[in-house]
Amino acid sequence: MKYFFVLGTNTALSAAELAALLGLQKACLLAADFLIWETDLEINPDNVMRLLGGTIKIGVIKKEISASDEKKLENTIYDLISEKRKSFTEGKFSFGFSDYGKYQFKKNPLGLNLKKRLQAEKISARFVTSREKTLSSVVVEQNKLLRRGVEFILVKDGDEILIGETLAVQPFKDLSRRDYGRPARDDVSGMLPPKLAQIMINLAQVDNMEAPIVDPFCGSGTILSEAMLAGYKNLFGSDISPKAIDDTYKNISWIKELYKLEGVKTKVLVKNVVNLSKFIKADYTEAVITEPFLGPQRGQINFQSVIADLENLYTEAIKQFRIILKTGGRVVMIWPLFYGQKPIKPEYSGFEILDMIPENLAKSGFIKKNQRPTIVYGRPGQKVYREIVVLEKK
Repeated sequence: MKYFFVLGTNTALSAAELAALLGLQKACLLAADFLIWETDLEINPDNVMRLLGGTIKIGVIKKEISASDEKKLENTIYDLISEKRKSFTEGKFSFGFSDYGKYQFKKNPLGLNLKKRLQAEKISARFVTSREKTLSSVVVEQNKLLRRGVEFILVKDGDEILIGETLAVQPFKDLSRRDYGRPARDDVSGMLPPKLAQIMINLAQVDNMEAPIVDPFCGSGTILSEAMLAGYKNLFGSDISPKAIDDTYKNISWIKELYKLEGVKTKVLVKNVVNLSKFIKADYTEAVITEPFLGPQRGQINFQSVIADLENLYTEAIKQFRIILKTGGRVVMIWPLFYGQKPIKPEYSGFEILDMIPENLAKSGFIKKNQRPTIVYGRPGQKVYREIVVLEKK
């Protein structure tokens, strides 16, 4: 079976997350935002999508046909629609198209021809379009294409056209609620987006749901909240700020109630990270997942001074992480990358930085590699980017 994944804007991060969660032994990138995975495994697209932060759509490749035969493309999709319609006994059937890669298909003539053929058979059909090249998750969801219709994915691969069916889209409403609807927000200090927290959790690759997850810079509790939703049952958070701990407590309590989560043990304390091993025993955890203080975000910044201070803080924190981590345990951590400045270089003796991007995908030409095996996350124009670092204890 061939599954496809429509990736977010950061190809490297999305691909790394998928590889961490699914393995992707037989995978390739056909475009910067389109990944194909061939596997004997059968996945539940909805369940997998709920765990992913960097994927927009998941689906399955239904047919592969010659790229030179436009009439065959129309007939093949017509047959797929006819088969799909068997599960719908009444009501209007909706369908739409998205294409990925450099090649742009003539989707409007194709859709209108299909609609005429369906109407000729007295089948009520609606052709869903968009001004964009692809249908967004919002358009797919609002037009009920996954429940009362179908979205077809078209992508050209050499001399072939791959025709896919979307099976799941990113739960944008749920993500927005967890981001903007949480009871305690700190827009001044900044907050980790839930999607990025999901990615970091997946990069830690902790298979045991009972294993403790530690966030020693827990802020408003985003990582702890997302870890709970991912199924982890034992969570520990700390922060030097009493307000942060208060916010964390409010937010994780809200998540527990909202999603009816039971059997989750959470402990949050006001503590300084440099004393972490004094209140967490040695070899306690398999994963430290955290976004530490990234330095001042506004005003005049003395970068040399800020970078030196952060390097000292992170070095001391990593020393503590090494004590509480089991051998082979991971630190998934964010380091700031200040625009126009050299990357920070804290000491991480006893660890190695892991390259989370599979070699076959790295060679695709669609992924821009960093100087060190890390992944940079951010939008163009930002003054401070996030550098996602995965350390493994030797």
